[in-house]
Amino acid sequence: MTISLPHKAPATSDTERPVPRWALRAAYALPWLLLPSCLWRLPFAFHFEMGQLDDAPVSPLWITIPYVFGLSVLSELAALLCIGLVRRWGEVVPGWIPFLGGRRVRPMAAIVPAVAGGVVLSMLPVQTVLQWAGAVDRVAYANVWWEILATACVSPLNLWGPIVLALAYAYHRRRRHA
Repeated sequence: MTISLPHKAPATSDTERPVPRWALRAAYALPWLLLPSCLWRLPFAFHFEMGQLDDAPVSPLWITIPYVFGLSVLSELAALLCIGLVRRWGEVVPGWIPFLGGRRVRPMAAIVPAVAGGVVLSMLPVQTVLQWAGAVDRVAYANVWWEILATACVSPLNLWGPIVLALAYAYHRRRRHA
């Protein structure tokens, strides 16, 4: 028995060679995985400590606001840039970019930064494991609810590096004969 659909399923990718579905899903999920930590970070810009007990000296607002907001924006932009590993603009420079528009992207021009970033970002879970093991001091919270909220918001960051490495590998496999 065959199922007849009234419409055709949309294309999964606009690339030269097909992108694995897991890579598409991972690339599009990455900005959403980082969003909770970016939002968690924002109150710190205004010196609201989100339940953390910390006696460290406080920087002035003119430093903390641009730093924290910039870090959140750059994190999201880096996650959005990973979508290029599964889309056509990761293979051919978009036409609207001056001087480079329409040129093919050399595979290593995308693979090397992705692997370097993935390796660096893969160090994030190391600190988490060291905290669990008691080798590094944990952040103290006013109560357990603040700690649960912090853990829920920041834990998805631990997946960022491995996902970028997996996307870089999929990109390499797809473009190795380019």
